[in-house]
Amino acid sequence: MTDERPSTWRPGRMESDPARLVALDVLEQVRDGAFANIALPATLKRANLSGKGRGFATNLTYGTLRMQGRWDAIIRMCVQGRPFEEIDPLVIDILRLGAHQIQGLDVAIHAAMNETVNLARNEVGSGASGFVNAVMHRISERTAAEWDEALAAELADQGPKAVLAAQTSHPEWILDVYEKSLVASGRTVADLGDVLAANNEPARVAIAPRAVSRETVMNDAREARATPLDGVLMPDAIVLERGNPGRMQSIRDQSAGVQDEGSQLVAHLLAGAPLEGRDEEWLDMCAGPGGKTATIAGLVQGRNVRVFANELHDHRLDLVANAVAPFGDAVALREGDGRTLAREEPNRFDRVLVDAPCSGIGSLRRRPEARWRKTPGDAEGMMELQAGLLAAAIDAARPGGLICYSTCSPDVRETLDIVNQFTDRVDVLDTVDVARTMVIPGSLDTISGPYLQLWPDEHDTDAMFAALLIKK
Repeated sequence: MTDERPSTWRPGRMESDPARLVALDVLEQVRDGAFANIALPATLKRANLSGKGRGFATNLTYGTLRMQGRWDAIIRMCVQGRPFEEIDPLVIDILRLGAHQIQGLDVAIHAAMNETVNLARNEVGSGASGFVNAVMHRISERTAAEWDEALAAELADQGPKAVLAAQTSHPEWILDVYEKSLVASGRTVADLGDVLAANNEPARVAIAPRAVSRETVMNDAREARATPLDGVLMPDAIVLERGNPGRMQSIRDQSAGVQDEGSQLVAHLLAGAPLEGRDEEWLDMCAGPGGKTATIAGLVQGRNVRVFANELHDHRLDLVANAVAPFGDAVALREGDGRTLAREEPNRFDRVLVDAPCSGIGSLRRRPEARWRKTPGDAEGMMELQAGLLAAAIDAARPGGLICYSTCSPDVRETLDIVNQFTDRVDVLDTVDVARTMVIPGSLDTISGPYLQLWPDEHDTDAMFAALLIKK
């Protein structure tokens, strides 16, 4: 979907609370295929919401989408024999919003009840409002801990994993993938609950200084009435406790960029890993939308390096061009399939980044609806492309050159299984040891190499994977 999609927002629908109307409107759009991070800002603008109303609408929308699986499981238990699938989807959206207000936000029960029933009356009808009122009363009768117990009893015959999936609002197949990934990265299955809980917390806004100093970005944030704090992984990273990064001049002019600290680390790994011999031509094979490319370009300032940024899709290449605008001739843009580069220019590049397209299940914190759209087959559908890109990257690198393979998925099918196909062609660096020279001391002490796997609960980042390889 694009932001040109017609919205269901109707300016005259003002009998209900405007913030809750915005949230309902975005849930309707998401149900029709929109992306929340695109639909919400546009709908807020049309509704002319600002201040506390804007913040409440944002928290209510994203929180409801993240916790949709839990709310649906609870609603099923409260409709008393009525098939869930036969309930009007708009009524379901309203009930989800109501459940999140009572169980997920610090909204007074009477206010959540009244506003949700009012929303149902105004947007669906009086018959729906009576039904919603009855269900909301049942939802309010238990605390979150009591609902955990009720879900455990209700789903006991389906097994403990089904219970945990409902309680934490994740599809059960994602729990299976995470368990395998945790064990493969040296953690245990017992850590699963911590990862799932971290997925349900909003991702903090992290900023990477690029063309200006960290202090300049900190001062810029304060001038924009944001509250900047130190990052937890990268020494130069800044996180916003509150505030809109779009108001910051350094963000608007691309001298700094919003970027997860894990993604920042991947850029630093490519730019800072030890390399013998020539070090002048670098390739970013899958550069769009340009965040890592821009951070890399900032890191090579003052070095005799040119970065070639390749992207398959022209609209994403436009995003790369915008992101790297402050760096002029340091970055050369290329449009095409990264897999063809090896045939065109074999053994050329000193450093190659393959930030591969992936299933994206490591970034569920920042994409609230994604967990409900992805399928177990997504990773399998990506594996041939990922292997082809890594093979091409090895071909394109000079002998002795560095390849950094990364994904925003911890799924072993997209990480270890891909890299292990090529260990006869590369030497594997201990990526964690290299990363420790770049991060805040102690922040990676709980993990060991040779590959780097970050986790949202331990590192407050997306579940990024990275492998540093040297071409034989």
